[in-house]
Amino acid sequence: MAKAVNSRSVEPEPGKGPVDKAMEVLEALVEPGGPHRLGEIARRTGLTKPTVHRLLRTMADHGFAEPAEGGSYRSGPRLLGLAAAALNDGRALELARPVLADLRRRTGHVALYAVRHASEAVYLEQSEPAREYRMSARPGHRTPLYACGVGLAMLSVLSGHEADAVLHSAPLEARTPHTLTDPDALRELLVDAALNGYAVEDEYDEPDVRSVAAPVLNGDGRVVGAIGISGLTFTMAPDSVEVFGPMVRAAARTVSAGLGARTPILGVVDTTSRGERE
Repeated sequence: MAKAVNSRSVEPEPGKGPVDKAMEVLEALVEPGGPHRLGEIARRTGLTKPTVHRLLRTMADHGFAEPAEGGSYRSGPRLLGLAAAALNDGRALELARPVLADLRRRTGHVALYAVRHASEAVYLEQSEPAREYRMSARPGHRTPLYACGVGLAMLSVLSGHEADAVLHSAPLEARTPHTLTDPDALRELLVDAALNGYAVEDEYDEPDVRSVAAPVLNGDGRVVGAIGISGLTFTMAPDSVEVFGPMVRAAARTVSAGLGARTPILGVVDTTSRGERE
């Protein structure tokens, strides 16, 4: 009997359907640092190279991927067009853009807008001052909610059950030596954020980067995103948070008001949610 050649490469990946595989390849394709080689995408997704190659060829045929030098691939024009259309199709983002520009002008720091996807914050827009350094949180960048200012701001207005589902979904990874990974410590931080109307993140996601953020709510009082500013620690000193915090909070409430949200009373926390967390 003839021996199968490279039989491992044709074995189906258990538990993953065709759509699941395609979505994983798309996510790997748009990661920073592209274009990406086929082998790199295979490692990131856990799929075999023949599977990744077949999916990339299909995506390229439809304009979602584009071959690049050295056998690598980049995002295709159709994918970029869909992404641009999606980013422009949102009232919250439309309201946030001029607010971010004003916040960046008044603070001198990068101003960001992010939304929640499951347990991650996804950055959609930023207004960045002209400087020699740039933040890593670019549009499309994802960060765990517990490790970034915008994520903590969104967590601070979730119910106790919702917040606990995020904090206990899996062991929390320390992204820097300063990252808070203890759910109890994070709960206390969220209580403070709810009282102040803004959250402070101090080198939790990146070394030497501090951020301040506040939640954006819709007319039903549900969080739809967060606005924040981010800067290097030597340009955003701890005592400046008392100045920047209210500015960020006011910016987020401007967007919230445009979405029909009522302005909350400062210093009032949902005691039921707090009790659930404790």
